[in-house]
Amino acid sequence: MWRLDRVRHKAGRHVSHLDELRSKRREHERELRQARRDNQLVSRRLLLSEDEDQLEITMDTDLGEQDVVSLFHKLQHNGPEREIHLKALSKALRDPPAQLIFIKQENSMHLLVGFLTGSNASCRLQAVRCLHELSHSPHTNIAPACLPATPYLLTYLSGQSTKFTELCLYTLGNLCPESDVVKEKLLAQGIIPALANCMENQKHNFAVVEAAGFTLSQLLQDRDAVVKIIPQILASSLPSHLLSVLTPDPNFGLAPAIECAWCLHYLTCGMENNRVLLSYGALSKCSSLLVSVGGAVSERKKEDGLELLICPLLRCVGNLLSSCSVEDLSSQIADARIVVTLFELLQAHVQTQPALARESAWVLNNLTAHSSAFCSSLLTLNLVPGLIQLLSFSQGLNTMILRVLANIAHKKKEFCVQLAHLKLLSALYATLKMADQDIVTLSMDVLFMLVVSDSQVAEEFVRHDGLSLLQALQYKSEGKIRRRATYLLENHLQSYTS
Repeated sequence: MWRLDRVRHKAGRHVSHLDELRSKRREHERELRQARRDNQLVSRRLLLSEDEDQLEITMDTDLGEQDVVSLFHKLQHNGPEREIHLKALSKALRDPPAQLIFIKQENSMHLLVGFLTGSNASCRLQAVRCLHELSHSPHTNIAPACLPATPYLLTYLSGQSTKFTELCLYTLGNLCPESDVVKEKLLAQGIIPALANCMENQKHNFAVVEAAGFTLSQLLQDRDAVVKIIPQILASSLPSHLLSVLTPDPNFGLAPAIECAWCLHYLTCGMENNRVLLSYGALSKCSSLLVSVGGAVSERKKEDGLELLICPLLRCVGNLLSSCSVEDLSSQIADARIVVTLFELLQAHVQTQPALARESAWVLNNLTAHSSAFCSSLLTLNLVPGLIQLLSFSQGLNTMILRVLANIAHKKKEFCVQLAHLKLLSALYATLKMADQDIVTLSMDVLFMLVVSDSQVAEEFVRHDGLSLLQALQYKSEGKIRRRATYLLENHLQSYTS
């Protein structure tokens, strides 16, 4: 099944600190993705060189501000030690004050561009490492200073060196969110076709695919992406490349799929574009992969990072369902196991990650809103009792569960009878007494559908002292709740009140 690759494509260190440093880096990247999952925040990535340990990093950072001017002057002169000086400069540029000092040197960026475009491959690599360190800067004026180098970084995306291409991609990705000027320049320089060509040429290189996905996701989080960026992406081959990564292949690793799933999530947030994505089979692809990874959760084979893939997949499926016509739904999602997957994700995360549980319930709501078939599946697969048990949970989860149950009740009177037999009435007695007015209103709507569906259901409700409950709501509540209680009592339960 899926596994989160050990990020072996990231440059490792053949030193005693190898495992510890890799672990810290994986944890840092996990935190970045976690922030994006929770807050949809842009993030930056820093790739470290293969021949340095933590002690060396600390020492170089401490000396960076002192040495950067000296290194800059040394690099202006020809000599066999230029590669060594560039390497030292890249490490010195980890120090934020040193970054500011460097860009204030006259023609400093043109010096780096000269090495970046030169014939010496080793100097090119060290030059792009310097740019990568600068792109990770906390200072907002650094990114615009790097603009003279971006056309060359885009050109090098068609190269054959994984390490070099990966550095170019992450550098571009770090620069993307820093300013509108930088984004406008990158778009004008052709970053979208460059990313499309890169993913096409490197589709079997998961390190580059992951980096390309990261860079694209940085672009897509721009506030004007719907107008300026998404139309260009949809007109390119990028959607098909992104979807091709969502193929259950254990050898491909989780990381590329996570990045591409987030890209698709940002694309689906613009509802007017979802028709195009549906034509690519995006709903079918995302739901199929969701079923696949959901199987790992249900079998208790959940692996590190899996929830970071589940979250964007849920959002993609939920958004695409909102745009999918009723007629096309069965062709887009042919696997009835999707309801089982969503239910199992609900149960697996309700205690540990309520946000993911709510996402799962939201998708289940969208799935059942217009489909009698999926509503029927919830009943025939005996999943409804489990949903009813979840009505006791708060934090918005019970609201979503009630919506799903309302969808089922709305489809057929026979479904209402089945819901009553599954003890939904007993659960409604509890939700009608909750303080949350939205919960009470939804509960009234579900109760109405159950009561009017069959006289035996109405009689059962009355036998369990339902009349006094409605009368209490009628006198103690206001607005919609009072009107609903009065309507039920006067129009459907009047014979029981005399």
